[in-house]
Amino acid sequence: MRIDKTHQSWAVVSAIILGVAILLYFPYAVLYPGGPSGNTWPGLIYGIIGYAMMLFAGLMGARKRVPLWRVGRAQVWMRGHLWLGALSLPILLLHSAFTARGPLTILLMTLLVITVLSGITGALLQHFLPKRLTASVQLETIYEQIPEVREQLLSEAGGIVEALCAVPEAESAVVAAGAAFGAGGPAADEDAGPELTDDQRANLQQVYKHEIFPFLLNPEKSGSPLADVVRSKAFFEALRRQSPVSIHEALGDLESICEEERQLIEQRRKYLLLHGWLLVHVPLSITLLVLGGIHALVAIHY
Repeated sequence: MRIDKTHQSWAVVSAIILGVAILLYFPYAVLYPGGPSGNTWPGLIYGIIGYAMMLFAGLMGARKRVPLWRVGRAQVWMRGHLWLGALSLPILLLHSAFTARGPLTILLMTLLVITVLSGITGALLQHFLPKRLTASVQLETIYEQIPEVREQLLSEAGGIVEALCAVPEAESAVVAAGAAFGAGGPAADEDAGPELTDDQRANLQQVYKHEIFPFLLNPEKSGSPLADVVRSKAFFEALRRQSPVSIHEALGDLESICEEERQLIEQRRKYLLLHGWLLVHVPLSITLLVLGGIHALVAIHY
């Protein structure tokens, strides 16, 4: 895995801070009267540093949402958010002397651990998942445009089936002439349209109505054979065997539309996985900052 220079710089800074904090903790734990705790001056200093790291991580989110706060390079803030956010956990453990006294402290420690772990999980997902998405989804679409693309695919599929199942004008003329003059009416033009019998048209319409259309209309619904690559291939092979060669190209277009829809499904799933962790991380981070601030004020006041 390639690590950029910004990551390396923040890793070195974080390692130095953690190393110094641990080295200073040993004499503090041994020599300080009454032992280490969050209420001592050294303990308060550890707490202030740890909370400052949490605030820095929180400011990164504010920087993304407030245009006037665009100070410094985004990459530097992102790396700092990751490293200092993770570093706040051991620093605050040193602040509390590895003990949790009282319900609020226990709640804060629980929230801190979950927040840090969710942040690390999100960082790993954002590093590895885009590469897998690019490899598995060749027809990648901008996420916000997926609903529009789906409507377009549904419209294209409907247009293809409508064109295939339309009765050619020459055939309509033959039917009309036959009705007026008997069976000896004018012959139909062989190039007028797809060579489909009435049964074949009815079969294609039924297949579209009960399989293709429902899949394209609601692709997230499970159970459709078109949602699986292997089953979809077998589905269209069977449909080709039931249809004349003259419409195989059009059926191939329908198959391609279903393939593109499957890629949209895959892209949407991976996008939700890529960003879904924020639904846990962001609310917990805000809650942690608020409760941490209350805890600090109470500790300093009393």
